[in-house]
Amino acid sequence: QVQLVESGGGSVQPGGSLRLSCAASGFTFRTSTMKWYRQAPEKERELVASIGSAGGSTNYADSVKGRFTISRDNAKNTVYLQMNSLKPEDTAVYYCNTERWTGIRWYDGYWGQGTQVTVSS
Repeated sequence: QVQLVESGGGSVQPGGSLRLSCAASGFTFRTSTMKWYRQAPEKERELVASIGSAGGSTNYADSVKGRFTISRDNAKNTVYLQMNSLKPEDTAVYYCNTERWTGIRWYDGYWGQGTQVTVSS
């Protein structure tokens, strides 16, 4: 059974840093694209970052580019999100995600439980 378990969230002051972790199991992690999403209150869910199976292909939302870094350790079946220079608008629940195959197409079908990040003075 696919499982994604996020950790590392918490409260931090503006300008601070956090590193989120997502422990994955139940699928072939090393061949899977991994993603981080976030959702703030009253906001749509937003794709924050993605990383390809080899680790060389990464993409970021414009709002976090230059501040966040996604990485993975295939030996540990873990994906990370290093968040620097945090802003109050980064406050959200952050979710780990991987794609699911329907038989016709891939979609972002597997989700973790989420971890809360709060940035405030």
